[in-house]
Amino acid sequence: MRPERSQAVDTGRPDALCYSDRCDRQEETQAAGHCTNGSPMKIIIAPDSFKGSLTARQVAEAVARGIRRFDPTAELDCVPMADGGEGTVQSLVDATGGELAYAEVSGPLGEPVRAAYGLLGDGETAVIEMAAASGLPLVPEERRNPLLTSTRGTGELMRAALDRGRRRLIIGIGGSATNDGGAGMAAALGARLLDAAGRPLGPGGGALAHLDRIDVSELDPRLASATVIVACDVDNPLTGARGASAVYGPQKGATPAMVAELARNLAHYAELIRRDLGRDVAKLPGAGAAGGLGAGLLAFTGAELRRGVEIVIDAVGLRQRVRGADLVITGEGRTDGQTASGKTPVGVARVAQEAGVPVVALVGSYSPDAGAVHAHGIDALLSILHEPMTVAEAMARGTELLERAGEELMRLLAVGRRLG
Repeated sequence: MRPERSQAVDTGRPDALCYSDRCDRQEETQAAGHCTNGSPMKIIIAPDSFKGSLTARQVAEAVARGIRRFDPTAELDCVPMADGGEGTVQSLVDATGGELAYAEVSGPLGEPVRAAYGLLGDGETAVIEMAAASGLPLVPEERRNPLLTSTRGTGELMRAALDRGRRRLIIGIGGSATNDGGAGMAAALGARLLDAAGRPLGPGGGALAHLDRIDVSELDPRLASATVIVACDVDNPLTGARGASAVYGPQKGATPAMVAELARNLAHYAELIRRDLGRDVAKLPGAGAAGGLGAGLLAFTGAELRRGVEIVIDAVGLRQRVRGADLVITGEGRTDGQTASGKTPVGVARVAQEAGVPVVALVGSYSPDAGAVHAHGIDALLSILHEPMTVAEAMARGTELLERAGEELMRLLAVGRRLG
């Protein structure tokens, strides 16, 4: 356990649930599951959202309430987490004391949508989920056609963030309805994509067949001093057998014939980016993410592509917050073998490992291959379910189940100390 600490001070973080009261008697602290030297436990609660049930902040606060039932003096720090996909904006806003902002932008088919983005508490950073403006759920299934869908709304969200004075943009690019290589995004930021007659291209991946010239002389000048960081958890290139069109086109409504057409168009687009902008994006890992939006962000904004969970870890200061902790609790709705490939719980566990802090994951359920996460720093994997129930019932009772799991985890830790 940690050596005895002086009384904790106010962190100033609105998300931190910190308690500095110390127990007066050694036996009380031991009974409550504290460190045997009388110091309150310091616990970091850093979960992902439970999709369809609770946000990451709601998960963390429910676990915290359960812990306090058994140990009201524990020092708790709730750190909502995400991995760059759905929920990243809310998690970063919650974890940094920021706020949500809204803008009316172009949806994937040009129809207006009201999209949220985050203004983080540092006063410098905005976080955007491209799916809020250009996501697949915004297009009815019968109208999905990546020859027509555009990323223009994502560029409009970026422009809105720049208008709010933010010069560091974090962009999550999962869940797209598009296959236009980020051409729509670039046009919204002032780039001119022109056909042979000098006319601006229409929207969508189909229009790229007519691209003749790229002119960036009117690109938003604020981008030159901005930092753009892209949360990208795939390594697909823009073109080829593993490219944006071949791998992801069908889920966006592309027929085999459309896939072939879109692949040709993106290859042509990449060639003109190389010729006119001097950037070779065709084979870069991650360039094919979100229908080639990764390539567009690299080409037009000089973006850096990083794993989503690493971006969130840095943004919330998780490494600093874990130092000196006794325990880290993470979690997600369902854990399986894919969690080990870089999802939130494993990202959190790697940070905890660096600091020598044990990790417990509280999850809704886990698959037979979920044990793979133990090799990545998760010491124990516990389901919050304590009786048979349907998925719908579990989602509806998420708060109750997490509170109970937090309390029972503390009771289990107290048993371990008594055995020790």
